[in-house]
Amino acid sequence: MAVTFSNFHAESGLQSLNDFLSGKSYISGNKLSKDDIKVYAAVLKNPGDAFPNVSKWYNFVSSQLATSFPGKAVGVGFGGIAAPAESAKAEAADDDDDLDLFGDETEEEKKAAEEREASKKSAKKKESGKSSVLLDVKPWDDETDMKKLEEAVRSVEMPGLLWGASKLVAVGYGIKKLQIMLTIVDDLVSVDTLIEEHLTVEPRNEYIQSCDIVAFNKI
Repeated sequence: MAVTFSNFHAESGLQSLNDFLSGKSYISGNKLSKDDIKVYAAVLKNPGDAFPNVSKWYNFVSSQLATSFPGKAVGVGFGGIAAPAESAKAEAADDDDDLDLFGDETEEEKKAAEEREASKKSAKKKESGKSSVLLDVKPWDDETDMKKLEEAVRSVEMPGLLWGASKLVAVGYGIKKLQIMLTIVDDLVSVDTLIEEHLTVEPRNEYIQSCDIVAFNKI
């Protein structure tokens, strides 16, 4: 059943709204609806303690609208005829097709929301297992440019791979090897594939002779 209110510019109108909201949180139903938005648009400002039920309801609707429109407002003024801002607010609230903040979701919107949730859960599941790996990367000889060797290693990029700290370790006869840490997402990166298909093939095998897994630990 439709509810009719009188002029909220007068105290009698605010009093009727205050009486109506006694024991209620919303204009209609048990959640915020377009009825609340329409009445909110017609009330010029929070009437304060003189009408406590209206004041509490007005603050609640304001807080909900603030979360829907998080941008910082600087205030808007209008010149000319009296109270055009309030009239514009009421007209905008009456136009259900232009603004529907709390309307029921359509089937398409529900389906899209379900697909987004499923995608998030799938991505979270994929990234649930991680491992920390210590890798030995060996050069061909003592003349190999170790700086370029490390650059070649770190140039490998793929989803779920994160290179970490590294250091050069003496092997003997003037030869040094690169020890480098990496973190992988288990379902996305295979260390064997990383070595066989990325690190020890052209063009990186110009610097890299071989790679060995020194340590492999689940995180």
